[in-house]
Amino acid sequence: MNTTPPILHFTELGRDDAGVAGGKGASLGELLRAGIRVPDGFVVTTAAFRSAVTALDLGSRVAALDPADADGLAATCAELRSVVESAPLPSDVAEAVLGAYTEFAAGCGDRYLPVAVRSSATSEDSAEASFAGLQDTYLWIRGEDQVLDHVRRCWASLYSAESVTYRLRRGVAEDELAMAVVVQRMVAARTSGVMFTRSPLTGDRSVVAIDASWGLGSAVVSGDVTPDSFVVSKVTGDIVRRTVSVKTRWHQPGPGGDGTVDGDVPEHLQAAPSLSDDEIAELVALARRVEDHYGCPQDIEWAVPRTAPPGENVVVLQSRPETVWSGRDATADRPKAAVPTARAFDHVFNLLRGTRAGGRRP
Repeated sequence: MNTTPPILHFTELGRDDAGVAGGKGASLGELLRAGIRVPDGFVVTTAAFRSAVTALDLGSRVAALDPADADGLAATCAELRSVVESAPLPSDVAEAVLGAYTEFAAGCGDRYLPVAVRSSATSEDSAEASFAGLQDTYLWIRGEDQVLDHVRRCWASLYSAESVTYRLRRGVAEDELAMAVVVQRMVAARTSGVMFTRSPLTGDRSVVAIDASWGLGSAVVSGDVTPDSFVVSKVTGDIVRRTVSVKTRWHQPGPGGDGTVDGDVPEHLQAAPSLSDDEIAELVALARRVEDHYGCPQDIEWAVPRTAPPGENVVVLQSRPETVWSGRDATADRPKAAVPTARAFDHVFNLLRGTRAGGRRP
């Protein structure tokens, strides 16, 4: 009998709780335990997902899909998403989600507290596979009804054509997968971005690579802006490469404080660096702490709030294992038997595939 409650707070979670909180939710709890600055929140657990979605019997329909039939798969996935988004929630799940948000908002002194509502699948953010970017995230969500609606939308995104195709091709069984949802206090960010505790281009573990731009980090992650880029030595702390881009677009909260809008960066900021050297140093120190805690290279999302106490400028929004170079390391460490190929030039294709596997993921 499953005794997992529908709601767990970040303070109740750690790295071993991906089964109930998904990769993202478990990591946020672990970061808090490690003393890393993380905006607080709670997780709608996989128990809530299973209670609401299992009865819809979607897994058998997904398993019957052919990933090579793009049109048929897209049509079925659109139908499955609509089913999940419109299905009424079990009353105990709805009450738990609404109660958690109401209590959280009251504790922050804002009945309509803006939050990020983020998908957190059980098979994402692992060192072996990453579902990052395949499920939905919604920013600047306010009010009980909106939170409940966007929890459903996150669940439904598990059935997007991209997500379904990915797991069909990787052989991820539907009964092995579930969706938790992170509800996290929104950060009014002046600057946001991502950083890797090894170079995503070369695999060099002696550097931290930082991408940064004005506004919300969704502009960087989605590729809507060419960010500033900094490469910093972990050994000396020196900035060994600095590229300040012209940043013409940014994501900001909507005019009414709900949702986000894509707009023009003010002209005086477009060619200005989005981070000071002191903030870069703080990011690098934070990156090293997070990597030391997990014991492996990390891919970290972060933000600099518009207002923050001196020396506490950076908050971590998410951290997950870096997968591209770590996967190549693991493959290189394994002894390989020589396997003949049907055609001599297949060896060349195999080498090219290995090279492409090192491409950077946003």
